[in-house]
Amino acid sequence: MLVQKGDGGGSLKINRWKRLGLRERIFLLLAALVLITFAGGLMTVWHTDAIDSLITSLIDKNVTSYRAAEELRGALLQQKGYLTYYFLSGDPDWLKQLEKYQRSFKGWLKIAQETAYTPTMKEILEQISESYEQYILARQQVIDLYKTGQREAGAKLHWEVRQQFLELCDLCERYKLIHEQRIQEARSKSRAQAQFINTLSLIVMPLVAVLGMLLGYILVKQILGPIRQLMAETGQADATPLEVDEVKALSRRVHSLIENVDQTQIKLERSQVHLLQSEKLALVGKLAAGVAHSIRNPLTSVKIRLFSLRRTLNLDPSQQEDLEVISEEIRHIDTIVRNFLEFSRPPKLKMQKVSPSEVVDQALQLLRHRLENYNVTTRLIRSRRLPEIWADPDQLKEVLVNLLVNACEAMGDGGLITITETEDFVETTGPLTIIQVEDNGPGIPESMQDKIFQPFYSSKEEGTGLGLSIAARIIQEHGGWIDLSSREGQGTTFSISLPFRKLKDGKNLNR
Repeated sequence: MLVQKGDGGGSLKINRWKRLGLRERIFLLLAALVLITFAGGLMTVWHTDAIDSLITSLIDKNVTSYRAAEELRGALLQQKGYLTYYFLSGDPDWLKQLEKYQRSFKGWLKIAQETAYTPTMKEILEQISESYEQYILARQQVIDLYKTGQREAGAKLHWEVRQQFLELCDLCERYKLIHEQRIQEARSKSRAQAQFINTLSLIVMPLVAVLGMLLGYILVKQILGPIRQLMAETGQADATPLEVDEVKALSRRVHSLIENVDQTQIKLERSQVHLLQSEKLALVGKLAAGVAHSIRNPLTSVKIRLFSLRRTLNLDPSQQEDLEVISEEIRHIDTIVRNFLEFSRPPKLKMQKVSPSEVVDQALQLLRHRLENYNVTTRLIRSRRLPEIWADPDQLKEVLVNLLVNACEAMGDGGLITITETEDFVETTGPLTIIQVEDNGPGIPESMQDKIFQPFYSSKEEGTGLGLSIAARIIQEHGGWIDLSSREGQGTTFSISLPFRKLKDGKNLNR
């Protein structure tokens, strides 16, 4: 029955261990290892502190006091025989030597009394002090008897003084033995502590080894094994062989999956945005086509009649100015209609070899009068004419005209437009021709820069918001792109990058 009880208790403990989660098991093992290590560290610190205290005690107390005991006994022994020498020779120098060692004894006695730290030591030193005083008095009596010529009485008393001297020697020896015992006790205590630490280490080290092996077993069987299997299952057929660092390899695989998910999510969001934009553009296209057909024919008739009136009527300056205003507004309406038509039904590109520098010159010539009306100065930076590329010159000219007109309207009255022509090379696209249109106007706020190329977005009340959108689309159809760089109060720069286009068979159209 007892054995069955014990087996049941062991099974219960094993079941409890199995019911623990992986995190709890690792946490318990790590906690045990940390606790044991911490306890070992504390024991080491305690042992080190104890040894330090012991050594300090030996140095500060025992060693100093022990030296005082040694010197005290030595100073007493040095006084032996001088009285006999004086008795034999009568030379007073022997008494001077005796007084010298007497002062030395008293000095070391004082040091011993100051360094004594136990009641026993203090008691023995008190006995030594009293006995020494009695010894000095008796010895002085012997000296006085010798000086007065009473040599027999002095010799008799001399034997009694010698007995006091031997008793003093015994007291000094006892005092010295006390210190030797204290030092021996300190050594024994140090050995006991070291033995305790060694025994504890012999117990703890196997325990730490067992816990470490158990933790390693859990890591290998329940973490690294499943990770390696998961890594193998998530790997592709043409993947490289399994790496030694399973966690690093799995981390790379998981990050790859996360990146794929993120990219898929981004593509999905872009697709949704493009779908909504396409639906919006399709609706706008239908609306634009209807508006264009409804407005363009009457507008053409108005333009023809206005042209006829201008030729047949003799108008005064005021009427002539009104007619110019009407003509300008009609041209503005015609531009809006044309933008809607181009946006809803983009014209097909008529590709031909042309130098972008030639298109720049044509755009500046076309806008010469408008630039003068705006009091705008233009500066063209061109080291040499750009090489010919395969492009639609009319469409490129429309893009440049749009950018130049926008710059004029942004600067208002006066300003500087700088057009810079350069060449560059990008590994992904090859050689590029770059045209930069820079103004010194108020700039575009950062909050508007991400929306500036969106259809129907305009910072001008009378604008349609289609000009830059159409310009960006034209450049994209040429295989290029437009970059915007602007800071408020520091002007705006539009950079048009046009790569060398290629035919379907891979031949460069510019060669």
